[in-house]
Amino acid sequence: MYDFDKITERRGTFSIKYDLAKARGKPEDAIALWVADMDFATAPCIQQALRGFVEHGIFGYSRPDERYFSALKRWFSSRHHFEIQSEWVVNTPGVVFAIAAAIRAFSKEGDGVLIQKPVYYPFFNTIRTLNRRVVNNPLVMKNGRYEIDFADFEEKIEAEHIRLFVLCSPHNPGGRVWTRDELLRLSEICARHGVLVVSDEIHSDFTFEHHVHTVWANLGEAAKQNSLICTAPSKTFNLAGLQFSNILIPNETLRAAFKAEIDKTGYDEPSLFGIIAATAAYEDGAEWFDSVKSYIWENILFAQQFLREHCSRIRAIIPEGTYLLWLDFTDFAEFSDREISEKILQSAKVWLDDGKMFGREGEKFQRINCATPRSILQSALENICAAFSAN
Repeated sequence: MYDFDKITERRGTFSIKYDLAKARGKPEDAIALWVADMDFATAPCIQQALRGFVEHGIFGYSRPDERYFSALKRWFSSRHHFEIQSEWVVNTPGVVFAIAAAIRAFSKEGDGVLIQKPVYYPFFNTIRTLNRRVVNNPLVMKNGRYEIDFADFEEKIEAEHIRLFVLCSPHNPGGRVWTRDELLRLSEICARHGVLVVSDEIHSDFTFEHHVHTVWANLGEAAKQNSLICTAPSKTFNLAGLQFSNILIPNETLRAAFKAEIDKTGYDEPSLFGIIAATAAYEDGAEWFDSVKSYIWENILFAQQFLREHCSRIRAIIPEGTYLLWLDFTDFAEFSDREISEKILQSAKVWLDDGKMFGREGEKFQRINCATPRSILQSALENICAAFSAN
């Protein structure tokens, strides 16, 4: 029903992924598989809803109504067994915007904010920009899978007087879908030490095989009352450019403090097109999403098999969630991290996200976006394997 093999030209569409190559010093002919948006047109129901409002022609100040909240609630109830109340929802232009607001609202300059590298780089960039200290509980790679060092997690909280923890769940770039038991251990430690949790769950709909995402607030009443859950339709339905996110805050006091911080930015009404698109997505987009998720999972398996057959020294860390594949180049001891990146970009002509962007722990890793037509993914892998097999 949906043709995900179709290649849609994105150059000349104000695309960060494609149109900023020259400005960022990248080859303009490089295959762009870096930033986390999809190369697929969004669901037809969303396109139809947006066309209807374009024809209406008035794009004034807007806010979500009960129709939107009902659609949002049904989605989270059916997909994640999470029952949302309308008053919990605070709309922001994006999850990073919300994380920055939470850091300002719930910490002071000079405070430490705990994260787990390698992790989505805006976490630590935002912490530093806001004059807070980045405190790292590094993830541990064991048998091709990241694990949490819980002892170090608690030691860092105690030693650095941590009051705020930013969690990436599912994990980007490592692809872990944290188990309920793992999250419960984190929540117990945070509760014991009075640590507030900001849980970035933007990739929560993308889980594969038997892996199940657990909404942080579903861990129990204490976790629910001591957290901000950051969600958006942007990854699920490829809507990042519409600048619309749902931050779920059950605790009324935390919600008021968060809203007060947002008020200081001057942000008020959310994007009309964001509301329209999200309503259509949560009402009628399930079939499209399930189809695109299945296609992407096949892409991930294709990439794994291709690398095994053509360049087995590059190991794919198969994600339990997200559409991002973490590639391990540590077997190439003869090349430095910088040489690996240059080889991928200049010899293979493929633009990936360098693993060191996600912290020192990402050295000799690369992140590749598998949400693209398979022919594009295959071309990129062929180029990379050819570049590394030539030595």
